[in-house]
Amino acid sequence: MPSPHAAQDASTTPESPPATGAAARVPGTSERSGAALADQPASSAHSAHDAGLLLLRLALGLTMAAHGSQKLFGWFDGGGLAGTEQFFQSAGYPAAGAMAVVAGLTETLGGLGLAFGLLTPLAGAAVFGTLLNALAVKWGGGFFAPEGVEYELLLTLAAAALTLAGPGRLAADSALPLPAPWRHRLSHGAAALVLGAVAAGALLLVRS
Repeated sequence: MPSPHAAQDASTTPESPPATGAAARVPGTSERSGAALADQPASSAHSAHDAGLLLLRLALGLTMAAHGSQKLFGWFDGGGLAGTEQFFQSAGYPAAGAMAVVAGLTETLGGLGLAFGLLTPLAGAAVFGTLLNALAVKWGGGFFAPEGVEYELLLTLAAAALTLAGPGRLAADSALPLPAPWRHRLSHGAAALVLGAVAAGALLLVRS
């Protein structure tokens, strides 16, 4: 026979108020809303990171492409292939005519690749290697411009930073159907910088 005390306790136990509104209709709504709010700062940080990389890519890439067009086509008051060949001869490079074409193509295509974020590690390696040669030619005049290397050093470090960091999501590379192992990683950028440095060193070794 049930105890009268147990019946009294049951009758006086307060019940939880019923859920109302959207939370009553959709289980787990409050948990999902909290998770979405927590994800907002991370999404904002990623967007800021991508925007910063885009700005840096455009500044460096278009600058290098403009220098390349000076060498190839004489645009922007450049010397064209003839003037660039004379420069390479004076700097002690063999096959100065071929060097003028290679340098112009490397700066133009590498710069455009960085600007668009297309094949970014290779584009960064091309620009990085070219700028290492520019640093070597300009070395010895101090740090500050116009005789010093501050401009070339700044561009070289910017190219290295982009090659290591990758282009971000606002880039053509993001649209390429690459499998996950081939998407940008720090190791890819480091390997690209080594490749650019080796190519630059090989050219400097044959320079008289």
